Formats: sequence, structure tokens, C-alpha cells
Amino acid sequence: MKRFTVLGLIVGASLFGAACGGGNTPPATSGPTVKGSAPTLGAGNNPVNDAAAASFGAALQTFLGHEKANDWSDASCASVAKDFEASVDRQPSKKFPEAHYNAALAFQRCDKDTEAKNLFAKALSEDPKFHHAKAALALYQLKADSNVDAAILALEGIVTEASFQNVPALVNLAMLQMDRDSDRIGDTCKTFKDGKPIELKDFECAKLNLQRSLAIDDSYMPAFNQLALFYFRGAKKRGAAADAKAAAAAPKAGAARARVATQTKRKLVDVQALELAALVCAQAVRKGPTYAPIYNTAGLIQSELGQINGAVSSFQKAAVLDQRFFEAQMNLAAVNLGYRGFDRAQEAYSKAIAVKPNDYEAHLGLALALRGQITDVNFEKEVPAVQSELDQCKKIDANRPDAYFNEGILTQEYKANAGGSKDAQIAQLKAAQAVFATFVEKAGDKPGYADGVKKAKERLEDITTTINFLNEPALPGATPPPAAAPGATTPTAPTDPTGGAATPTAPKTPPTTPAPGQPVPNPH
Repeated sequence: MKRFTVLGLIVGASLFGAACGGGNTPPATSGPTVKGSAPTLGAGNNPVNDAAAASFGAALQTFLGHEKANDWSDASCASVAKDFEASVDRQPSKKFPEAHYNAALAFQRCDKDTEAKNLFAKALSEDPKFHHAKAALALYQLKADSNVDAAILALEGIVTEASFQNVPALVNLAMLQMDRDSDRIGDTCKTFKDGKPIELKDFECAKLNLQRSLAIDDSYMPAFNQLALFYFRGAKKRGAAADAKAAAAAPKAGAARARVATQTKRKLVDVQALELAALVCAQAVRKGPTYAPIYNTAGLIQSELGQINGAVSSFQKAAVLDQRFFEAQMNLAAVNLGYRGFDRAQEAYSKAIAVKPNDYEAHLGLALALRGQITDVNFEKEVPAVQSELDQCKKIDANRPDAYFNEGILTQEYKANAGGSKDAQIAQLKAAQAVFATFVEKAGDKPGYADGVKKAKERLEDITTTINFLNEPALPGATPPPAAAPGATTPTAPTDPTGGAATPTAPKTPPTTPAPGQPVPNPH
């Protein structure tokens, strides 16, 4: 389990009537300020009367109370949404798009996406110019069809329609532009420098849109978070470019010399960009010390810089601030797993599964954390527990190879050494052969599995040799070796899905198709 994850899209994101910046549970809230006892809500011929405004204000305060305490539950989400909807009934026109919108945000806090999407649509039907609701629906469309190009086009239109004043839309647009990272020039990517018109490609345009958002609201924490990720990913891009340059220069300069030169250059470039990303995180923490995603991003940066203790601390802080922050729990688990902190990894993976019960990576990670704790004392309990998690992985995605490799290890190194007769041991070894063969078949030539396939084939050869040895007739007078005690095999380091040692590596980029309301990328 090598990957780290980053924060996904900020859905909804602006709570109407909120004068606060940041928040604990993604998406964070900040937005237009309601002034006076009778806020100017509603559009055109649909002004909000005093009774509706008072009801709306009371619901708003309840929402902000849960936001501050970070104690959202299914019951509180439904209750707050109901309170906002109650304010609609106090409107003579029975139209109150801002109330529907905020009710949708309440449902989003508990991942009630169906209810939220319906309310966003209702808000937009009552006010076709309600660009905040339009942006939220564009992100739900992205979740449904994974069409990043269409989502970027939609958000560009929304940003332009809002005269570049919709801060959450600007930030989400920037995130998707960083994710696509193409040479395309969008409508929001045309600007001026030194009086001359210039057109920016995706990655640099993302930076411009983040700067625009912070110019409007310099307390909007998701913008700070994405800016830090911009510098983080920029460091990764420079490193990749340096690697490509070294590979091209190797035939002429000599592979070893080119590699040394590139590594030296890459270190200078990466550290500079990463330290800038860390500085953005530090500034953000001062502005929003309770905003969990910025700590997750800081952990990614610290891990890349080799500051593992700092990374653990940052991931832990993010997980404490937001118990439902899936990516923070996964990152905390991964870094502990990499350094054989199996019990802590188990705890974090379990919390991640509580948030997303059907996440393949979380169940696979939990299987590895449990396997790392097998002893002769708990053998009979833990081996079935590991198998159960691997079985769950196969139920989630039967075509993905990862679980089969790790099931092969469990069978070969633990089940086959559980004691019992020679025939029983051979039967388990043959079962391991079948599982490794399935892994090789499913992995095929898929990217990222070459090393795992090589190791699986090596294990298949080892198992064949062992079975042949066990089947050899004993020499006259020879004393057979004692049967291995359950759990006697020294546990190997947990393996990643392709069979490599589970040591922390550079965090990957955000998912290419982030889901609305989903707290990261990272992406596999």
C-alpha cells in the first residue's frame, strides 16, 4: 500500500448566509454575508419576508453550530435540512432557492448525495441564474460520467456567468485543470501580462484561478489547500521532466553520470517547490487552524521531504479534526503500515472503512495490517480475519489482481505452515499455486503489475520445489522434521498490491475522476 491520497472536489461549498471562513468537514464553508435581521435574499420579484428570513437565520445558526462542533450525524443533517425547508413554507411564493441550497449542503455533510442533488436542482429551477447551485450540479454530473472535459467547460461557463466572483467554482475549476494538465486554452485562461495578452495552459491557468479566488476571499481555506497542492504537484512535474531529460541524455553522457547529475538537479528543484508548498500550508494553518484538509496536504509534503514524523503528526491532526476524513485516515494508515506500525495502521484503516465500507484500498490495507500482527498466539483468529478482508476486496472488484497476490502469500506462508500432516501442507501449497496463477492471469500486462507478476512467478517456482521435496520418499532411518507450529513463519513485510515492500513513497496526484463530496486524490 504505497499511495497517499489528497482531497477531492469541494462540492456546494458556499453556505448562504455564512460569514465564516473554513470549516472542519470538506467541503468547507464561506460565502456571502447576511446583513441585518431581514437579509436581502431571494431574486427579483421573490423577496424574502420577515418570517421566512427569521426561520432561515435560525436554521443557519444551527448549521454553523454543528459545523463548529464537527458533530454531524444522519439525524442532525436531516434535521437542519428540514429547518431550512421550513423557511420555504413561510414564503408566500413558496420559493426560496437559498434555503433549498443550504438544505442540500446539510445533506452533503452526511454524504446524502441523492437528497442534496435534488435540492440543488430545485434551487436552480427556482432561480436559473443561481450559479452556485449550477456549479454543484456540474460536479454531480462529473461524478456520474467522469467527463473531466465537460466539467471544466461547464465550470468555465459558470465562472464567467458569475463574473469571476464564484469562489468555490474557481477553486474546483483549478483543481480539475491541475488534474487534466493539458495544453488546452480555456475561456478563463486568457489574461494580460505587461499589457500584452497571454493564453495559459491548464496547469498555469489553475494557479491563476486560485489567485483570483484568494483575491476575492483570502480566508477561503480550500483555495489555500489547492494552492499548496499546485506547488506540490509542480515539484512532481519538474522531477518527472528531469527524469525524462536524463533518460534522453543517457546514451550520450553515460547512464550513471546522467543519473547522478539528474538526481542532484532534481533535489534542488523539488525541495524549493516543496518548501514553497509547505509555506502556503503554514500560512493557511494560521488563518484556519481547524481546517482538516490543510493538515492532510502538509502531511503529503512532509512525506515527500522525508519528514516522516511530521507527516504522521499532520495526518493524525487531520484525522482528529475530522473523524470522517477518509483520505487522512488512509494516509495515516499507509505511513504507519510502511514503518510496521501495524496496530495503528489497523485502527486507521478500520476508521476509513467506517466512512467508505466498499473501498477496495481500505480493505486491502486492513488485510496487510492484520497480517503483520499474526503470531502463534493469535494465528487461528487472525488468519481468517485477513482472509475475510481479502474476500471483501474480491467482492468489491473481482477483476482487480491485488487481493489475489496477497491471498497467495497468506496461503503459502501461513496456512501451509499451520501444522498438520504433510498431505494437508501440500494441499495448501497447491491452493497457493492456484491463487498466484489467478493473480498472474488477472494482472496480465496491466501497467504497474510487472514487478508483482515477476514475484508471483518466482513464488510459483518455489512452491513447486517445496512440493517436490515434500513428496520425496524419506531416507531409511531419517527423522522427519517437526511440523511447523501455527504462525511460526516469520511474517514478511506487508506488500503493496503488486507485491512490493510497503514503504511510503511519493504521494500520487489526485484522482482523475474525483467524486463530489469526497474528502482524496490520491489516486492510484
